[in-house]
Amino acid sequence: MDFKAYVDVIVEFVKTHDHWAVPIVFLLSFAESLAFLSILVPSTAIMIALGALFGASGIAVVPVWLAAAIGSMLGYAVSYWIGIYFKDDMAKMWPFTAYPEMLPRGRQFFDEYGTYGVFIGHLVGPLRAVVPVVAGMCAMPQIPFQIANIAASIVWASLVLLPAYFGLEYLKGWIG
Repeated sequence: MDFKAYVDVIVEFVKTHDHWAVPIVFLLSFAESLAFLSILVPSTAIMIALGALFGASGIAVVPVWLAAAIGSMLGYAVSYWIGIYFKDDMAKMWPFTAYPEMLPRGRQFFDEYGTYGVFIGHLVGPLRAVVPVVAGMCAMPQIPFQIANIAASIVWASLVLLPAYFGLEYLKGWIG
């Protein structure tokens, strides 16, 4: 069996089980944006691959994109609320006990960039695990945090899913 045959089998499987696309993307996005899980789950890479599979399968992009954005927003918001609740006790929890430099670096980043840091932190993998927790620990006001969170979640979901989703169709037409 050649490579195209393998791809066709996978695409057919995705088409058959398309009802799982939204919940899977939501959970992956939530995990990627939740402080502790974002370190363990390589959701961004998985989402890029899924974007290509969904594009090849013809799965509607809007519901999947919305699931990614909403999952991302909620994961980041929960991380912020964890920071508010636990404050300085966060330094006694994993992964901060294993990587004690994470919190001071996150605080420095947050102090330097503030609300923009929340937005930037959402788009940069290593910062995603720390910035919302630090924002909560520093008692950043809820409204500016959530505005940056929502905006960054929309941008993140677009960057991870849409290039592969639409790019695959473009490449297929270009290659022949």
